[in-house]
Amino acid sequence: MKARRSNLARIVYVGLVALAVLTMFAAPARAEDDARRVDWIEAKGDLSRVMLSYIKRAITQAESDGAAALIIQLNTPGGDINVMQEMVQTIRASSVPVIVYVAPRGAWAGSAGTLVTLAGHVAVMAPETAIGAASPIGGGPEGAQELPPTLKQKLVEATQALARSLSTRRSAKAIQLAQDTIENAKAVSAQEALDAGLVDFIATDRNDLLQKVDGFETEVDGRMVTMHTAGATLYRTPQNVGESLLNILANPNIAFLLLAVGVQALLIELSNPGAWIPGFVGVVCLALFVYSIGVIPVNLLGIVFIVTAFVLFVLDVKAPTHGALTAAGIASFIAGALVMFNSPLQPGQIRVQPISIPLVVAVALTNGAFFAFIVGKALQAQSIPLAMGTGTLIGKIGEARTDLKPEGTIYVASELWTAEAQDGNISTGQRVEVIGADGVKLLVKRKD
Repeated sequence: MKARRSNLARIVYVGLVALAVLTMFAAPARAEDDARRVDWIEAKGDLSRVMLSYIKRAITQAESDGAAALIIQLNTPGGDINVMQEMVQTIRASSVPVIVYVAPRGAWAGSAGTLVTLAGHVAVMAPETAIGAASPIGGGPEGAQELPPTLKQKLVEATQALARSLSTRRSAKAIQLAQDTIENAKAVSAQEALDAGLVDFIATDRNDLLQKVDGFETEVDGRMVTMHTAGATLYRTPQNVGESLLNILANPNIAFLLLAVGVQALLIELSNPGAWIPGFVGVVCLALFVYSIGVIPVNLLGIVFIVTAFVLFVLDVKAPTHGALTAAGIASFIAGALVMFNSPLQPGQIRVQPISIPLVVAVALTNGAFFAFIVGKALQAQSIPLAMGTGTLIGKIGEARTDLKPEGTIYVASELWTAEAQDGNISTGQRVEVIGADGVKLLVKRKD
């Protein structure tokens, strides 16, 4: 009995030791598995507040996931300098290595996107891509204009200082090239950027990137980190519903349509009180428009022109001027739309996606045609002679309110009339049809 208990104790002891040893080896294996994860996002379009929010969330998610790195696949023509500065600060503050990858083929890290690329702990470009042309410019009706000399010099100096600070680990040739992209608006291809040391690698796709970055040493949040990305699993962090909606609303063409449809729907509601659907649509569209102008810069003068256009449309309906006010409204509408999204609120912004002129003209002509149709109907109604008297009641159907023996009272066309039955007596409540008139007395017959 004692021997059996002794053997059982030995078995339990050996089992516990084996479990402990397996646990020691299993823990590092799990940690290694976690480190083999690389998150990635696609940042495409203007550098905007929406993109900034998306990058911040992706970095937080990568840190929470314990990812080995986060890849930002970048394709941008540039954007607001202030947004760019916040993006640079966000990337440099990340505790997870951030790889900025200019891709796919044909992509561009233009203007402020150059500095976002340099801010990455690793900078990679795909073949047939470009980077540079980072000179600060303002916005204007044509999309870009020169800044005043003093202001431009300040922005150039500040941007060059930022570029130098982001390129300290790179060669003197790379630092000079970074400054040239700002001072002389120079742009280079992926191979030229690699030859100068402005970027670290050229990778054909994300899997190729993981292989080439593996073993690369970089400083992340004040500490040297060796990248272990070969064979890692890529996980995409998609945009959430709010970010997707904001991306749609950040399009000047969408914002313009929301304003045009919203005002039009409210005018329809005001002209036909009680038809709640146009009012609801108008309020929703205008609410979304107000939300969108918090994302993209808007010139208030353009909104004034557009509202003036609709006022002119309404005035032409109320007091027809044979289309003169409608024509003026169309011109005001087009001018307002072109001004609204093509003027900057501050230096350093560029409107790289101007509003579509064909869209503006099409919407303006549609609104003008709608109000011209209403004006035409109003003029046509004015030319019709007024119909009045008992003759207008012939053929109308009414109801006997008293017995007609043969005379009595009927109710027709929302009024009480004296009537005379032409086909015998008619009892109260019976339906009658007006077949003639004798002065102010109606002649009626029974209507079965």
